[in-house]
Parts: sequence; structure tokens; C-alpha cells
Amino acid sequence: MSQLHLHLRGPVAEIRLDNPAKLNAFTVEMLGQLAGYCDLIDRRPDLRLVIVSAAGERAFCAGADITAWGNLSPADFARHWVRDGHRIFDRLARLTKPTVAALSGHAFGGGLELAAACDMRLIAPKATLALPEAGVGIVPGWSGTQRLARLIPEPLLKEMALFGRRLGAERALACGFVAEIVADPRAAAEALAERVLASSPRAIEVTKAMIHAAVGEDRGAAVEMLGAGMIAATEDRAEGVAAFREKRKPEFPGT
Repeated sequence: MSQLHLHLRGPVAEIRLDNPAKLNAFTVEMLGQLAGYCDLIDRRPDLRLVIVSAAGERAFCAGADITAWGNLSPADFARHWVRDGHRIFDRLARLTKPTVAALSGHAFGGGLELAAACDMRLIAPKATLALPEAGVGIVPGWSGTQRLARLIPEPLLKEMALFGRRLGAERALACGFVAEIVADPRAAAEALAERVLASSPRAIEVTKAMIHAAVGEDRGAAVEMLGAGMIAATEDRAEGVAAFREKRKPEFPGT
């Protein structure tokens, strides 16, 4: 039975974790599904907003399911579990659509890293954030020491990762990691669709790429995407393609 679902409602795509009995812990199968969902969403121009949510109110995601990686060899743990998870969370972070994480409950370890991969986070009043990896003898592996270091002040990140302290909703709001504390994060995320729909899809896509280039999130791809978009609209590009097809020397107008 699938533990990760994609729901499409008009222009809104919702990726929903659905294993509340295990606190929505991430499995290998869920990672594969997330990758596929991201590919589908990016190829659908009619989709304008992505919400990442979870079933139940106790936990948004308790992290990676220890039964999924506990028996892996050191090589498989590093090469596959960590690298695959990192790559797939990066894929989520680099979606061209704006993304919102609805934190209805606690986000620990990989769950916090999942939320960090989204553009905006809304949190329930009693939800907390934590990086408990050191307590089970491992380290954050899905950008917990990398992307999170750009989103949470270093002293707070060390407090969580080195000293095992949880970050409550109020402190998460104060440091800017979450945008708002709301009773129903999922409903609040859905309400954002109206604002997104009132804006230009291309302007939002390009603005997100520009911000990512500035902060180092896939900077190379962002710069080349922006350059490619600009050159694709020129007469030079049209002439180059036409000359290639007609097997002649191009005469570029420079416009």
C-alpha cells in the first residue's frame, strides 16, 4: 500500500505522506515516488502550487524509517540511501513551481530536511523541529547540515544537531524558518493558491530561479536556464535553427 500520494486539484498539486502509524517515516519506496511526482509536476504547466503535507496531527514526518536503512552495509548506506535521498530532496527543492510545507505535526531528521526543501513552511502551534540523528549514531544526510545551514542560524542549528534540542514553533518563526504559525497549516497552504494564481507563472518561475542562483541552490542550472530562456526568444536563435534545417550558413541579425 502506497504511503505517499499525489493529489491534483485544479492548479494545486498536493504531495501527501500517509503512514501516520509510523509517524510518516520515509521509506525507499516513498523516495522513489517523490522523484516521480516531482518529474510529473514540473511537466504540467497547469499546476501552479505544490503543497507537501502529511496525514495525522502528531507528526509531519519523523524522518527516515530506521528499518529501511538500519541493516544496510556502510557502502550501500552512503552510496544509495544518503545519496539517493539527497538527490531526490534536491529535486523537490528545484521544482519550478512554488512549494509550501504544511507542518501539522513534528518534523524530525529527514522530515525537517523535507520541509527545508520547500520554498515556504507553515507550522501548527504544538509542532516541533529536531535533528536527532546523533542519538542513533548517524549524521544528517539529506541536506540537514547543508541547506538547513542557509535557513537556520548556525547557533540554533548546532543546538539541534549537536545538543539534541527541539525547536518549537515560536522559535522557528522568530528565526524565519517558518512563515506563520497556524492552527491548520494545510488549509492555510491551500489558501495561498489564490495569491499564486493572481501572479504571472513565468515571472514566478524566473524569480525562483534567480533567488536560487543567489543563494547557491543549483546555481549552475539556474544561470543556464535563465540564459537559455533569454536566447530562445531571440531572432538569432530562430535564424540559427532555420539555417541548420535548410543546410545553409546562418546570417545572424543580432537581435
